[in-house]
Amino acid sequence: MKKIISVEGMSCEHCAASVKSSLEKLDGVKSAKVDLKKKSATVKLTENVADDVLKSAVTEAGFTPVSVIEK
Repeated sequence: MKKIISVEGMSCEHCAASVKSSLEKLDGVKSAKVDLKKKSATVKLTENVADDVLKSAVTEAGFTPVSVIEK
């Protein structure tokens, strides 16, 4: 399962790395890939992780989660 999170406020690779690290610390997250140009993070999951949990991880990294879409 994959989810795509729209993220506002990222402006550099350090920002992207912070979001990636925060998401990958969550139980159930296999990997996270952050795209600065698309302002999004694609998360591969090993189990269902609630959208609110994903959004909280982005917020804790210092950025604004806009939406979560399941793919």
